[in-house]
Amino acid sequence: MKVLVVGGGGREHALVWKIAQSPLVTEVLAAPGNAGTAAQARNVPLKADDIDGLTALAADEGCGLTVIGPEVPLTLGLADRLAERGLPVFGPSKAAARLEGSKAFAKEIMKRGGVPTARAWLTEDRGEALGRARELGFPVVVKADGLAAGKGVVIATDEPAAAAAIDDALVDRRFGDSGSSVLIEEYLEGEEASVLAIVDGERIALLVPSQDHKRALDGDRGPNTGGMGAYAPAPVVTPAVFETTATDVIRATVRALSEFDGTVYRGVLYAGLMITGDRVRVLEFNCRFGDPEAQVVLPLLDGDIVEIMLAASRGQLDPATVRAKGGAAACVVMASGGYPGSYEKGKVIAGLDAADDMDDVIVFHAGTAIADGQVVTSGGRVLGVTGLGADLERAIGSAYAAVGAIDFEGANSRKDIGHRALNRCGAR
Repeated sequence: MKVLVVGGGGREHALVWKIAQSPLVTEVLAAPGNAGTAAQARNVPLKADDIDGLTALAADEGCGLTVIGPEVPLTLGLADRLAERGLPVFGPSKAAARLEGSKAFAKEIMKRGGVPTARAWLTEDRGEALGRARELGFPVVVKADGLAAGKGVVIATDEPAAAAAIDDALVDRRFGDSGSSVLIEEYLEGEEASVLAIVDGERIALLVPSQDHKRALDGDRGPNTGGMGAYAPAPVVTPAVFETTATDVIRATVRALSEFDGTVYRGVLYAGLMITGDRVRVLEFNCRFGDPEAQVVLPLLDGDIVEIMLAASRGQLDPATVRAKGGAAACVVMASGGYPGSYEKGKVIAGLDAADDMDDVIVFHAGTAIADGQVVTSGGRVLGVTGLGADLERAIGSAYAAVGAIDFEGANSRKDIGHRALNRCGAR
């Protein structure tokens, strides 16, 4: 069968790479894809938010499965449009994607399902927002309610910072309609981790837990980014935390959606967690594979991902088919100079062949394109260099060896991916 992967970042390259390994697949299409997916798929120049074009493409090509990577087409209802045409799709409906598209909706579902999370209030009024922030005390978290491309969350350490974040959303309308209301949320202490689950509407299967690195600089300093690297498995997710996440977070949320909203969730459900000892609280939900978490979770997934996705899309998931390979994976993001601020594009990338030839290395493309026969930069996060190994220390070593072989003008990356796990295990 043909499989269509919607999106053009590192997550989508990881999906294309994994899907292409399935014996069920004759061809993979990527829309729009990037320079990396072009080696394993047929790139089609359609944007991820072109709902009409993508639906027509899947129908015209007779795709046996469409896998939706980014959040925007999910919240625009691409899964619904495909289902209306009788086209198999892996990704939640527009109604289910509100878990990511509206933080207030997610909070309401968590409240109804008894899912542990931070206290929060939603408001459109600046004065009430600032009053709630004072009531909770500082630091406090200010969140734009809707999608804001990862830029709508501010941890305000004092009242002036909270006021500035509130004004950004409610007064200056920096996030447009997505910031027409804000969530004032309790700041949680602990260590973050991500747990992704395959969901078929009733049954769930958790994937290997991971941890990403949001800050731009070593030591978790600097501005927030889309993610500068990730590793899996994350030791902070102990067996007890894993089980709690399965029962009290994933199952409880899927059940609450069904019972209180009448919505069936099928696809990937990503829980961003704050962990303190064995206590688990939800920071956020995403309705898709994370990026760069996908670049470490998918290489550790044993079995045929296409079979798994098709079964989930039909409500027939067998959790026993979702198995971990063992070992570890680490992804180091190579970013453009200036990211997450302004940066230049079109820089020629050298050393890709040398990195690809290394054992236990997979180079996933994120912000790349082909110009005059050369691979060049086209985004802020350019590459996700993933290393594999029997343990995390070896996986990290493989990733950084490959990073050292690749170069482009202005390239930068963190040098401490996995530092929390290594410190926890006494390896560093």
